[in-house]
Amino acid sequence: QVQLVESGGGLVQPGGSLRLSCAASGSDFSFNVMGWYRQAPGKEREYVATISSGGITDYADSVKGRFTISRDNAKNTVYLQMTSLKLDDTAVYYCHSVSTGSWGQGTQVTVSS
Repeated sequence: QVQLVESGGGLVQPGGSLRLSCAASGSDFSFNVMGWYRQAPGKEREYVATISSGGITDYADSVKGRFTISRDNAKNTVYLQMTSLKLDDTAVYYCHSVSTGSWGQGTQVTVSS
C-alpha cells in the first residue's frame, strides 16, 4: 500500500500561483500512475490531472493550460504547479495513486482576494 502526503497548499490571490507536492512511500512509485483530484465545498471530488509512469500527462478541461503535473521518481514525489489561479480553484486537493488506489489526506487551496 502506498502512503501519500500532500503539502504546499495555502491562501493565494486570484491570478497567483502555488505548487503542491505529494510525497509517496514505497519502492514501486516510478511504476504508478499518479493523479491529483480536488473537492470544493458542497461539491463532489473531481479529476484534475494524471501522469503516467512514462510522464504522459492528462488534464481536466478546467485546468488545462494553467496547471502542470510532473513527477520526480528519484524523490518519490509528484507535483502540481498551479498558475493563473481562479476563485473556482478553491478546494481541498488530493493526491491519488491510480495504480494502487491510495489517497492522501488532502491539502487546502484557497483563492481569495
